[in-house]
Amino acid sequence: MTIYTAEQISQLMPHRYPFLLVDRVVSLDPWKSVKAYKNVSVNEQFFQGHFPGRPVMPGVLMLEAMAQAALLMLSISLKEHPEGLPEGVSPDRMDSGLFFLASCDKVKFRRQVVPGDRLDLAAELLHAGSHAWKVKAQASVDGGKAAEAMITAAC
Repeated sequence: MTIYTAEQISQLMPHRYPFLLVDRVVSLDPWKSVKAYKNVSVNEQFFQGHFPGRPVMPGVLMLEAMAQAALLMLSISLKEHPEGLPEGVSPDRMDSGLFFLASCDKVKFRRQVVPGDRLDLAAELLHAGSHAWKVKAQASVDGGKAAEAMITAAC
């Protein structure tokens, strides 16, 4: 089991507060899948306006957290298991750590995420290409699905 802390994650990711949405990586199967989480605090900036008196995590931020977990899978895999790099993929394209959302398909939001929840994130690599990567991602709280999506990112 691989565990990456918030400090280690910030060394791998270009994102910073308030937009770094993964607190810990709890398991990794290199080049295949990752499990991570975000502790959702009442102090999150987005709760100031979404919604006053009834704070709910915006769905688009759940989607972003799933995408960040997927990026961590790729970044950690490249760092710790470069020998497993999928054929036809150049490590030079991945070195910057900059991946951009290209598309999100089959996005579904299943439940609200509120302060005090732990948003568990999972991503599974479906396709690795020289420029684009596709993952199946899921976010859950207490074992219940909160969101799911097929995410394509480009580097």
